[in-house]
Amino acid sequence: MSHIPVMLPEVLAHLRPAPGETHLDGTFGGGGYAAAILETGATLYALDRDPAAIARGAALLARFPGRLHLLHARFGEMLAAMAEQGVSALDGVVLDLGVSSFQIDQAERGFSFRADGPLDMRMGREGPTAADLVNTLPERELADLLWELGEERHSRRVARAIIAARPFATTLELANIIRRSLPRDPSGLDSATRSFQALRIKVNDELGEIERGLDAALRLLAPGGRLVVVSFHSLEDRIVKRVMQNAAGRAPGASRHAPAALTARAQPAGFQLLTQRAERPGDAECGANPRARSARLRAIARLGVA
Repeated sequence: MSHIPVMLPEVLAHLRPAPGETHLDGTFGGGGYAAAILETGATLYALDRDPAAIARGAALLARFPGRLHLLHARFGEMLAAMAEQGVSALDGVVLDLGVSSFQIDQAERGFSFRADGPLDMRMGREGPTAADLVNTLPERELADLLWELGEERHSRRVARAIIAARPFATTLELANIIRRSLPRDPSGLDSATRSFQALRIKVNDELGEIERGLDAALRLLAPGGRLVVVSFHSLEDRIVKRVMQNAAGRAPGASRHAPAALTARAQPAGFQLLTQRAERPGDAECGANPRARSARLRAIARLGVA
């Protein structure tokens, strides 16, 4: 199974790893970013909440003995993970948000609506599954979840269909019910996409994890240190944009359309945006790797001399 790291040249251009520096990859996944960082001569700490990803890292550990430190942890836990390693400052942090290609491609993990498998969706394989949610949530709570985390316009219709047909045990059982409840999307997007996204985000507390991870990363950056984040949908990118603008002292005024801005926590001062707006992958990359099409990259640096 091949792994293609998204926007790798752009990530490296902003991260600028160099020999003698210490970096952190908070989402090890297939090791694409990690390998490229290590090839520059930098030392790398890499985290992943998925035990399968940690196991895949054995070959990379053998290639870079002493410079790769692979840790089983969520990136939202990076402050504690780095403290345990005796690391108090980092020259760079990279985060590749969302589900990994390996997780999508393995039907038994339950992330895909195109291949049948158990309705699981847990990245770390602990806690409630997607089946637990669809089989137990009241209709209104389920509809709200699909609307808020999947931006599913027909969330109430989908929730009614799920309630009427449950219990569910597999991904295709659920996907087919969702598809039958909705009109065909004129964009060609599979009708189950948004609902599966919502369930995956809820099962893994992905938005909360992003908030915690960004806060920790900014605190860990040494003077001159860089944070680079690649996101894949609007809910992720909104959080990244808000946190980075806030850290750089450029947070916009609160809007009634964005109530999260009212409760945004101020980050430590002294940061500069490296991207004035989200960067997008080029046409060639999107053609070679369709999963890159929705990617957005943002980067920020702590002011001072590295």
